[in-house]
Amino acid sequence: MSFGQSSPSRRALLAAAALLPLAGREAEASAASAAAPKSAQHYYDRAARLAGDDPVLRALVKVLTPGLPMPSAKPLAPLKIFDDVAVVGTSFVQATALLTSQGVILIDAMGSPDDAEKIIVPGLRSVGVDPAKIKYVVVAHGHSDHFGGAQFLADQYGARVMMSRADWNVIAAERPANAPKRDLEISDGQRLTLGDTTVAFHHTPGHTPGTVSPIFPVRWKGLRHTAMLWGGTAPPAATADKRTNLSSVLAFASRMRQAGVDVELNNHGGCDNSLARIEELRAGSTGATNPFVIGRSRTQRFMKVMEIMLRGRIVQDQEASAGTSSGAASASPGRSTNVCC
Repeated sequence: MSFGQSSPSRRALLAAAALLPLAGREAEASAASAAAPKSAQHYYDRAARLAGDDPVLRALVKVLTPGLPMPSAKPLAPLKIFDDVAVVGTSFVQATALLTSQGVILIDAMGSPDDAEKIIVPGLRSVGVDPAKIKYVVVAHGHSDHFGGAQFLADQYGARVMMSRADWNVIAAERPANAPKRDLEISDGQRLTLGDTTVAFHHTPGHTPGTVSPIFPVRWKGLRHTAMLWGGTAPPAATADKRTNLSSVLAFASRMRQAGVDVELNNHGGCDNSLARIEELRAGSTGATNPFVIGRSRTQRFMKVMEIMLRGRIVQDQEASAGTSSGAASASPGRSTNVCC
């Protein structure tokens, strides 16, 4: 007697059983492929695909690729890139002035007292900002091209100099030329309010032990946006420090998401196509739009590209240590071939 469908034949059962080892081998091969260690080039290619034809992201991939030489420093005409933000400096490094109702917060101070006197001060004046209104000089990280002019501005205008404790300590130990006198320490998550502007500082160690990246409001054509300025882009020398840098990228991306960041800024305009965007603004070729307002999703992709490139740099260190370089540009572990940003 038959009930519903007939039972499978013996021949069909035997055929199915014969296929089981093959299916198992295919599954094992797929799992092994997924678990296989990825090469540095795998990460670099992945970052390039994510960047696509986005000029901001492509610039980031380029600057994080091993072997980038130090760019030359050429004059950069000052410009207000937002209603309340001005940029002065050179094509190599820039200082960013936040213009508040009660004075100026200057992020970074270039490389020397001469830079401060001959570039920052006249540059601010040329865009209608009185340098005597500088109340704070925020040093994003303790490299000389960021702190060199800070003491001049403190002496001339009474500005307070701010830096993380870790980088104050590095400067105290190394005693570099033109180092500012120890002043205010920036703690992680600290907020600084001047007039109508509040800046949130986040520790993002890696580039240096005490790199700081701020998040702050900006206005364009009267509309409010939220900006971040990544404090130090080039990967550090040691592999362990690269891992710290990677952790900073992941944590800061989360803070950016929570704050609704839609503006990306950098203190080295060659790292993120800022120089080209500045000239687009200067020429008025962008119309009413501002090329620094890239939107929340693009700012997150910016951080994702940085994350992937750092993962590649870490793997490349490991490949070099093992003598199994994947064909990507080689770099010795513990040495950084990026010398800018």
